[in-house]
Amino acid sequence: MLWRLLRQQKVIFFTDAGSSGVVWGFSLHDELELLVEAGLTPEEALTSATRLPATWLGIDSLVGTIPLNEIKNSKKISGVFVNGHWLDKFRIDVLLSDLSKKNTEMKDKYDWNKRGEY
Repeated sequence: MLWRLLRQQKVIFFTDAGSSGVVWGFSLHDELELLVEAGLTPEEALTSATRLPATWLGIDSLVGTIPLNEIKNSKKISGVFVNGHWLDKFRIDVLLSDLSKKNTEMKDKYDWNKRGEY
């Protein structure tokens, strides 16, 4: 009956990205799939991650949603707009590769117990 509660409450989707082991962007797709598995339609799950937060933030006139028949299609990204600039899939992959290398290099230098000091 979780899906009924989610539908009635118009769940606003906020990922826990930034928590240990949760990777921004990637976790969003997993969480969308979990919402669909919990009983929401793909459109309801996507709406909870896009339109409803935008409405809550007061920017719904600037952003929209595209209903999906299969929520896993959200992982098929050809590009994204970031601050008004288009990043194609190749550029995204380069940035992710650079970030992965940087994180690997820095992993022994970061003290999780001092995270509030950074």
